Amino acid sequence: MNDSRKVRFDRLAMGVSLLAIGIACQPALAQDDVVAQNEDDAIVVTGIRASLEQAQNIKRNAQGVVDAISAEDIGKFPDTNLAESLQRITGVSIDRASGEGSTVTVRGFGPEFNLVVVNGRQMPTSTLGDGFSAPSTRSFDFGNLAAEGVAGVEVYKSGRASLPTGGIGSVINIKLPRPLDRPGLNGSIGVKGVYDTSQLYGTDVTPEISGIISKTFADDRIGILLAGSYQKRNGGQAQFTVGNWRPGYTGAENNWGTLAQPGDPRFANIENRPGPTDIYQVPQNAAYDFYDFQRERINGQAVLQFKPTDSLDVSLDYIFAQNTFDSRQSSIGVWFNHNDTSSSWTNGPAAGANFYAENFAAAEGKDLAITGAVGSNRNINHSFGGNIKWEGPWGLRLELDGHHSTAESKPTSPYGSGIAVGTAIFGVASQRVDFTTDMPVISVAMHPGSEIAAENIRPAGNAFRNAYMKDTIDQVSLRGGFDFDASFIESLDFGASYLENDVRTAFGVIQNDTWGGTLSAADTPDSLFTPRALSPDLSGMSGSRDPAIIPTYFLIDTAGLISLLDDRLGICDAAPGDTCLAPYSTDRRILEKSITPWVQSFHSFDLGDARANLRLGLRYEKTKVTSRALAEIPTGTVWVAQNEISLVKTPGTDFTTLKGEYDNWLPAIDFDLSPFENVKLRASYSHTITRPDYASMQGGITLAQPLRVGAGGSQASAGNPALLPYKSKNVDLSAEWYYDRASYVSVGFFNKKVSNFIANDTTQTPLFDLPDPSQGAAATAARQALGPNASFDQIVAWVQANRPADYVAGVGTAGGVAGRAGDPNVIFTFTQPSNSDQQARLWGWEFAIQHNFWDTGFGAILNYTVVNSDTGFDNTLPWTTTQFAVPGASDSANAVLYYDKNGLQARIAYNWRDRFLAGKDQDPYYIKSYGQFDASLSYEFKKGLTAFVEGINITNADRTGVRRNDRAIFFAAPGYARYSAGIRFTF
Repeated sequence: MNDSRKVRFDRLAMGVSLLAIGIACQPALAQDDVVAQNEDDAIVVTGIRASLEQAQNIKRNAQGVVDAISAEDIGKFPDTNLAESLQRITGVSIDRASGEGSTVTVRGFGPEFNLVVVNGRQMPTSTLGDGFSAPSTRSFDFGNLAAEGVAGVEVYKSGRASLPTGGIGSVINIKLPRPLDRPGLNGSIGVKGVYDTSQLYGTDVTPEISGIISKTFADDRIGILLAGSYQKRNGGQAQFTVGNWRPGYTGAENNWGTLAQPGDPRFANIENRPGPTDIYQVPQNAAYDFYDFQRERINGQAVLQFKPTDSLDVSLDYIFAQNTFDSRQSSIGVWFNHNDTSSSWTNGPAAGANFYAENFAAAEGKDLAITGAVGSNRNINHSFGGNIKWEGPWGLRLELDGHHSTAESKPTSPYGSGIAVGTAIFGVASQRVDFTTDMPVISVAMHPGSEIAAENIRPAGNAFRNAYMKDTIDQVSLRGGFDFDASFIESLDFGASYLENDVRTAFGVIQNDTWGGTLSAADTPDSLFTPRALSPDLSGMSGSRDPAIIPTYFLIDTAGLISLLDDRLGICDAAPGDTCLAPYSTDRRILEKSITPWVQSFHSFDLGDARANLRLGLRYEKTKVTSRALAEIPTGTVWVAQNEISLVKTPGTDFTTLKGEYDNWLPAIDFDLSPFENVKLRASYSHTITRPDYASMQGGITLAQPLRVGAGGSQASAGNPALLPYKSKNVDLSAEWYYDRASYVSVGFFNKKVSNFIANDTTQTPLFDLPDPSQGAAATAARQALGPNASFDQIVAWVQANRPADYVAGVGTAGGVAGRAGDPNVIFTFTQPSNSDQQARLWGWEFAIQHNFWDTGFGAILNYTVVNSDTGFDNTLPWTTTQFAVPGASDSANAVLYYDKNGLQARIAYNWRDRFLAGKDQDPYYIKSYGQFDASLSYEFKKGLTAFVEGINITNADRTGVRRNDRAIFFAAPGYARYSAGIRFTF
């Protein structure tokens, strides 16, 4: 480059630096000092700037679009949670569980569309999810892996032939340390205490201890690394929830659950009723949930590395991760019968409820639901691996890698993975939910003698759900290549991988539909229920201090309640032994076998005065799928409540087997050009795939329980192992200017065209010849005798008196009605996935600047991502209209300010994500925009000895989810800060 051009770029660099100062408004970040040492005339930089320089070099030297995070030092990752660190990368946003980052979304593609690998190996994943449904996810939960044992993370946004397949959004490679990477004796140990302000019932400070040590021997030919961490956290969550918003009705509909039409006496109780073409939703229930949890995480790593010659490198490694989560939940809430209702509505076309209320006569015995739950679930991961690298003559390189890895999730509680034990106070006079505040306000009035007090609580229905998931991956990969001295081709790389992914998911349920009550209040000890003021534990959002809010909730001794009910009523008799663990009624196995050969070449050449690089790659992917299922076989039905039908069932006796297979050719082309010094222009084109989720592939028919009264109200589903994977054709463009050490500016554009989307085909059909007792001979005879508007309780009483053979005692409010041969069949809405011809295009822009403010110690990182989609959910169409939309697309931004000099390090980070479509059933659900501040401060007061404090979500940011209208809130959760302080010694 000539001198005049250098001068121009130096001036431009100064201009961009000044612009960065203006954007940041106030200095903060980077670090120039970061401990600079002179060792044999080589400057060694550590700390934040070293981490940023390493990450910048990975990005700069990569072919294709790659972003990275590097550890600041051995055992010191920038954030306490890997997902929290990943959200700092442009285009990456995270989902949180219990206040911690758990899964990632990249460029609008959610967790299922991002493949996580460890040291390049595809890792198994398992989770029990909500504990109330069969597990099915492929999403990797970063909560299982401690950050202290990680050397770095690479996020590959553009496709590459040599990368494992499975990530349309990205492939995320977690790099673990190796002992020969740091010759000699190296190590770190850290101790800290954590205080989580979300704790509702205590102020415990919990410990976290981590350590890593590596040592090389025999002239650095042999190395051993050991790492481990123990983390304990106590926390909680208070939140408002609506478990079920009824589907998006049109104002013209007139059936159970809809608003009254003109001429109905209840019409006068509706303010601003939605018009005939407006869409609205009404809540089926609403509750306040209070839960506390204890999480214990244990991680360990061991690596033995041997390098007998300069050309041969052999390593063996083992990874262990265990994450145990114990929780207790107490809830109080209301259910709506949609009879004597009143309500107020916003304007359409998608109207939302300002409030929704209902009145009840004393004789109705309407319940105030009081529910307790306990659970203890554990995830355990093991991985055994080996790797051999050999550099042969004539530029030959070979690498053989293999591993056997398992991920297993199961309950450690004798009650199962998801337990709900219902109690109630019967005697609600009126109930109302006000949705006009950030925290919706539930208020109730009780009939005399039914006050909200422990002495009026009696047991009702209960459910014990037992889930299990295990994922086993066996993988062997051979990689190789030739390095050439030729002027045009620099290297030719090739490889092949064989992978077996064996997944088992199992699920069982014991459900007692005695929601009308069992034992009397007098027979239920008051000591099982400890009253507690509701507002103080819910505080943090507007509405939580409303004087009309339910004044009291109850801490429930759920274990004691279960013991009482089992002794008196035998509620766990269906479980083997002395537990309430439901036997598996659904047991599903999926085996995927994939073989993936690939080849790629790398070329470097001059285009005029500029240096250009070209990489051409092609990957072939062939996968065979075998799906086996043992599912329960329902044999009968019982009508147990106004809108509920229970199943009579027997376990399945045999497995059914279905098969599928697919193959794909996946090209990848990367081109980059350096027209000027420190400037790089990139262009990439690739095809990538994401495999279907396990639930979509599983065989067997699942019936949602309880069944619902009315044609099509009952839901059923089945999987399809013959599904093809999602396929994306990707274009990536970027321009990057590395104008100083640890400083750069980049602009990127991405375009993804995705096909093979999975759609649910829905039909109305009978299944298993199940009779519908609500429309059967006994119920019909009762209506003829009592009139067409007879209530469920009246019908059951008539059947008991006149047709005792059709009466079933011990279920429902007043018993139930059995289904009989000759009754009309239950009509199910049956859903099964298939690949649709729908396509979606997602595109957007990524802007980033990382700037080190010279020798001041300050620095900044700013990035913003714009994500657009040509699909979207139209909230103004009724639920009966099938819609296609890609969830997850939203803009996101990060701002990090730091200072690092003379041993003092300070950092404040802000992460923001715009509102996004989180998913859909008949109706969409959205997560509203969310921003969170995190901060850290440390001081190295003696070489290698550092004290630090950290804060997560220090401004207590709240999270809210809504349905079609912002008033249709399905959850509102106050945010809580988490603080930690400790010391760390590095040697």
